[in-house]
Amino acid sequence: MDLVAGIDAGTQSLKVVVYDPAGRIIVATASVPLELSSAADGSREQQPADWVAALHACFRDIDPSLRARIVALSVSGQQHGFVAVDAAGQVLAPAKLWCDTSTSVECTTIMDAVGGKARAVALAGNPILTGYTASKLPWTKTHRPDAYARLATILLPHDYLNFVLTGQRFCEYGDASGTGWLDVRSRTWSNALLQATDPERDLAGCLPPLAMPDALFDIDPTTATALGVPATVKVAVGGGDNMMAAIGTGCVVPGRLAMSLGTSGTLFAYSDTPVVDAEGAWAAFCSSTGGWLPLICTMNCTVVTEHVAAAFGFSTRDGDMHLRTTAPGADGLVMLPFLNGERTPDLPFGKGVLAGLDTTNMTPAHIYRAAMEGATFSLKYGYDAFVRAGMQFERIVLTGGGSNSVAWRQLVADVFGLPVDVPTQPEGAAFGAALQALWALGVSRGDPASIADVAERHVAVDPVLSARPDVERTQAYATAYTRFLRHLDAITPLQRG
Repeated sequence: MDLVAGIDAGTQSLKVVVYDPAGRIIVATASVPLELSSAADGSREQQPADWVAALHACFRDIDPSLRARIVALSVSGQQHGFVAVDAAGQVLAPAKLWCDTSTSVECTTIMDAVGGKARAVALAGNPILTGYTASKLPWTKTHRPDAYARLATILLPHDYLNFVLTGQRFCEYGDASGTGWLDVRSRTWSNALLQATDPERDLAGCLPPLAMPDALFDIDPTTATALGVPATVKVAVGGGDNMMAAIGTGCVVPGRLAMSLGTSGTLFAYSDTPVVDAEGAWAAFCSSTGGWLPLICTMNCTVVTEHVAAAFGFSTRDGDMHLRTTAPGADGLVMLPFLNGERTPDLPFGKGVLAGLDTTNMTPAHIYRAAMEGATFSLKYGYDAFVRAGMQFERIVLTGGGSNSVAWRQLVADVFGLPVDVPTQPEGAAFGAALQALWALGVSRGDPASIADVAERHVAVDPVLSARPDVERTQAYATAYTRFLRHLDAITPLQRG
């Protein structure tokens, strides 16, 4: 009769799923939208108090009889954010998010201080990219000096929610590797990069301790009462949303490629060993399960299709119809979808480009297709780097809001030339968090099952949603992708900043 819960604090909403492991069924879900504050300098911020309010609202929406059966829970959170808290645990400033591009100058400054991008990769396995947590510290020191002066602890978004749930400050290897400070090879903080971030302060003293993947913490009794869950509930360490989605899609063993089509687009795959690229072509992250999770991230995915749909006055639910009425390649129309700047390719100052307009393709349907193709081609650009490194994949496991689109699922299969499967649980990150809680609880009870065993037992795919590549369309998309790359090469010198 025990239930486990997964909490996913994303950019657009906070979601909660409650899972019955015995029946292998989600018994409750709840979601609350979140507001995003944007500024002309590229700042993208949220109020951590809004996450907490959304968390409470979600649990209020869940039947009390189900809440009473929850024995463990775990948090998935958007990566790279920065929550500054003081010694008393009070939040000192709005949280700067993963999609915040206001700190690109600080990225360069940090890397220059250690000897350049290649040296940063040598020290920690990753360059300091725009959006990473490290660059947000010197920005805060300059723009919010009072908050920086009172800073006691650096927390990531999921760390902060864990702090709210348990009253304890801790982090874990997967999400921590997205700060830019963690040496992913040794799983230790890089003192050189911390020193480069602020040579006048010991930032190591502001970092919470790292917890093991199967660690469990007691829930704070006051928080338990407020959420309506038992005071005996255990809180697992959780992790970044991509790390939790890897669990929720079953990508916890080599050979499976997970693709998330959300506000951002991501590609990631589990590895038993560190997978570091000397040029920083991908994020060399740790997983939240004891291994590693090389990851490609694009900052513009469903956000692009949503903006196009809104501009032409239709819903993205009608987007598949526009794909059906247009041909692969959008009759020569190309979109470089860099509305938020871009991480893959590395163009933090990038802007969106629409090229190839003529009298036949200047229609809402063509532009919508170009947006969807552009977002997918950006992911293909990152995937090509994986392939050049010798990584091989048998299939793609698709998750995120874009996976609800029949046309997008088929487009991914055709562009990548790989079969596409979709898990039966659509909320991959929240479900993965629930499974991590289930696994950690089992470990504490002496269950020898590994996280791979747990995923194999509980993650299923829906055969109705599967897509297989069509040879003719794959060839047509290959031509369109080559055209996309030519436009990317041409525009890159103008968007380097």
